[in-house]
Amino acid sequence: MTGVMVRTAVVLLLAVASSRLLAQPPARLPFAPGERATYQVRVAKMGARGHGSMWVDGPEVVRGVQTYVLHFDSEAGVGPFKAGDRTTSWLDAQRMTSLRFTKREHHLFSHHDDDVEIYPTQRRWEAGAAGKGESPTDAPLDELSFLYFVRTLPLDDDSLHLFVRHYDPDRNPVSLRVVGKEAIEASGVTFSTVIVEMRVRDPRHYRGEGVLRINLSDDERRILVRIESVMPEYGKTVLTLD
Repeated sequence: MTGVMVRTAVVLLLAVASSRLLAQPPARLPFAPGERATYQVRVAKMGARGHGSMWVDGPEVVRGVQTYVLHFDSEAGVGPFKAGDRTTSWLDAQRMTSLRFTKREHHLFSHHDDDVEIYPTQRRWEAGAAGKGESPTDAPLDELSFLYFVRTLPLDDDSLHLFVRHYDPDRNPVSLRVVGKEAIEASGVTFSTVIVEMRVRDPRHYRGEGVLRINLSDDERRILVRIESVMPEYGKTVLTLD
C-alpha cells in the first residue's frame, strides 16, 4: 500500500470514528418547529441581490417516524432574470438523520430537481429515475440537514471534524474546521460568532470540492448568522441574517 493510500485510509477511519462519536443528538437541540430566519442574499459575479429564508416546520410523520421539516428558500437576480433554490429535508431529530430530501433549483437557462427517499436502517436511498444507491452510514444526512447538524456540535477552538454522514457516498467525507471567532453586524445587531469552514464534495455546484464559510452565533442557539460560498458559475454568494 502506497503512502497516499495509507493516508487516505487513515482519514476515512478518522471520519467514520468522528461520525459515530457525534451521531447522537444532544439532549436539547438548538432548533425546533417554529424557528424562522430570513436573509439578504448577494451574488457577486452577477451583481445580483435577493432574499432567503430558513425555517423549521412539523412535526410530520414519515414512514411511521416523527420528523422536523427543514426548509430553505432563496431567490436572487437582476431585473427579471432570477435564480432560485427551494430545498426541504425531513429530519428524524431523535436520531439526527434524514428520511426524505427534495430540491428545486432554477437558473437562467436550466433547472434541476431532486426527490430522494432515504432509508437509514437499511443504509440505502432511492431517487426515482435519477437512480438509487447505498448509504455509508445508518445515520445519513443531506445538504440541508447537515447545516442543522453543525449547530449541535461543540465547535471547540481550532477543532477539526470529519464525517461520513452524507447519504450519497460520493459526497463524503465532509470536513468541519473551527477557524476562529468574529463579530458580525446584521440588521443593526452585532453578533459574536464562531467561524466554521465546511468542505463538501459537490460536483454539480462546485465542480469538485466546495468550501462554505459559516458564522454561527457564539451561544447555545447557534444561529446561522452568515453563510458564504464560492461557486464557479456565480462567484461568491453571501447570505446574511436579516
